[in-house]
Amino acid sequence: MDSENFRKFGHELIDWMSDYLDSVEKYPVKSQVKPGEIISQIPKNPPQDGEDFKKLFSDFEKIILPGITHWQHPKFFAYFPVNSSRISVLAEMITAAINVQCMSWETSPSATELEEHVMNWLRDIIGLPKNFTGVIQDTVGNGLTCSLLTAREKFTNYEINSRGLQGQPKFIVYCSSEAHSSIEKVVKIIGFGKEQLRKIPVDKNFAMIPEELEKTIKEDIDKGFKPLAVVITIGTTGSTAIDPMESICKVGKKYNLWMHVDAALAGSALVLPEKQWMIKGIEDADTFAFNPHKWLFTNIDCSAYYVKDFESLIKTLEILPEYLKTQTQGVKNYRDWGLQLGRKFRALKLWFVIRNYGVKGLQEKIRYHLELTKKIKDLIESSNEFELLAPVELNTICFRHIPKGMTDEEKINEHNEKLLNILNKTGEVYFTHTKLNGKYTIRFVIGQTEVQERHVIEGWNLIKEKARLMSLN
Repeated sequence: MDSENFRKFGHELIDWMSDYLDSVEKYPVKSQVKPGEIISQIPKNPPQDGEDFKKLFSDFEKIILPGITHWQHPKFFAYFPVNSSRISVLAEMITAAINVQCMSWETSPSATELEEHVMNWLRDIIGLPKNFTGVIQDTVGNGLTCSLLTAREKFTNYEINSRGLQGQPKFIVYCSSEAHSSIEKVVKIIGFGKEQLRKIPVDKNFAMIPEELEKTIKEDIDKGFKPLAVVITIGTTGSTAIDPMESICKVGKKYNLWMHVDAALAGSALVLPEKQWMIKGIEDADTFAFNPHKWLFTNIDCSAYYVKDFESLIKTLEILPEYLKTQTQGVKNYRDWGLQLGRKFRALKLWFVIRNYGVKGLQEKIRYHLELTKKIKDLIESSNEFELLAPVELNTICFRHIPKGMTDEEKINEHNEKLLNILNKTGEVYFTHTKLNGKYTIRFVIGQTEVQERHVIEGWNLIKEKARLMSLN
């Protein structure tokens, strides 16, 4: 493509993108295609001759777009949001155009120094102590990997990096039974094994019980194991439960454990001073991670990872082949702060978002989402046919429908699973589920950037309508 066509089609594409964002509601929220439907339309072999942009974009609209689930749809109430904003999209376009590799200061000084500064901004906005230093990772899961690797190496004086796991104690990692599945994945990846992950019981609010944590630690010590780290969850995936950080950290300090905080979604709510109670005790944690790409209007991927002892992080991950050696001293080389050598210029979009919204604008958006959540929570509580299944701490409502006269738990579970599928097949909304105490639970998550009151009310009315029709049959 030459410069003239790049400019021409680029302008046309901007118009399409703007129209898409303005009218995303016209699409089904969840893609309605069947398995194999997309791939069957793509030729088995690549073209021998080049094809022009018009043909490419035509096929995108005809083949690809029908298979897209529209995460930016204001009635996307599933999972946790991966929300965006127009300013973030513009920043991504700049990033794509300059396409720099940000592995070190030398390869793009602006990228490194902006990342350092914007992470300090973000740290202060969300109320972390100033002795935490930030770096942008791609996901919270990779942040957890960096955290547990650092804990492992600090405890063994970096011997595992040199000699491997042979002859080392059985390291134990602790989390709540409601913690994210990525923890189990990480303990497998770094060589501990999932049998060395202890899932601690939770209380009635689905938060970790500190007394049960200490009891399990003592049992592991008696068995000759080495308790190493605790993962504290602020906003569990199922119900956004808040683990009691202060009490857990006291237990951790008593046994000299490494403390990591996973606040993937909830970290964004810390822009609100009234929500910073969630991290009371954070001064005793070692690392903290959350995803601005979930609820802070920044395109995926952008995960904020904070560490107190960044020198140990670097010592754990650094590697310096000859081709990476430079004369520059006293700068940060972020390739040594994470798993990736090649790094995108993620700081630009976060910088744009914070500046475009301002702290007050970010706070207004999050507060509005919480107000909408409370409105739906109140409607569910006032209904005779619906039941809340967990406290509503943030923007996630866990509930189920109980038809009049239905008491068998298995049938209630089947009924709610069917209700969820019926709702998603309409294309008007998208919900997902979890199970809490064995109960099939529908999750109503309100956090998409452009969601308004009418969207959540329409979603709630659709739930009531489909539940009523099911009850009549």
